[in-house]
Amino acid sequence: MQATPFPGPFAPAPGADRYPALDLANSAFTVAGGRRVDLIGEPADADQWLFERGFAPAGAGLRQWCAGQLRELRAHVRALFAAHVAGRPAPEAALAAVNEALTRAPAASLLRWDPERGLHREVAHPVSRIVEHALAVLAADAAELLTGEDAERLTACGSPPCDRYLLRNGRRTWCSTRCGDRARAARAYARRTRGTSQDPEGPGAD
Repeated sequence: MQATPFPGPFAPAPGADRYPALDLANSAFTVAGGRRVDLIGEPADADQWLFERGFAPAGAGLRQWCAGQLRELRAHVRALFAAHVAGRPAPEAALAAVNEALTRAPAASLLRWDPERGLHREVAHPVSRIVEHALAVLAADAAELLTGEDAERLTACGSPPCDRYLLRNGRRTWCSTRCGDRARAARAYARRTRGTSQDPEGPGAD
């Protein structure tokens, strides 16, 4: 499933095109200056986010409660990611919430019959259960990421104040070109500052 680019200059973090759960975790993030961006903060935003990722038809008309369920799962997925990256035990509340979401929609193809198709199997997730189906798929994807071969690559962006997650590729630990540029600029500034403070011929030297 291909992730849709964030508005403006914020491209999806590495790995978000492969893992919708990573894309969900990064649907709220902090940008330079401390401004908080939430891509599913309102029902219409959640509607669009689910549609662009193939989880809902256009104009599904999600209500506030449905959008809240999506934001709640995001918080728990982020808690699991944070614990994993830090090498801490997984929070019990987050584990319980993700496991509960896994049961929201049937995983098995049920047996159906209709006059035109006869007996056939299909996964049951009618329009009335759009959010339940999305939550189940996203929770399963988070579980797969955290227990699969890419788990060791999961890391947090190393360019504060950004708080997105990504799959590390080599030594890269930032989620975007913008964050990489900011991290490099911060390192260069730190080197210049250290050089100036250690220079005996610098300002204030005898």
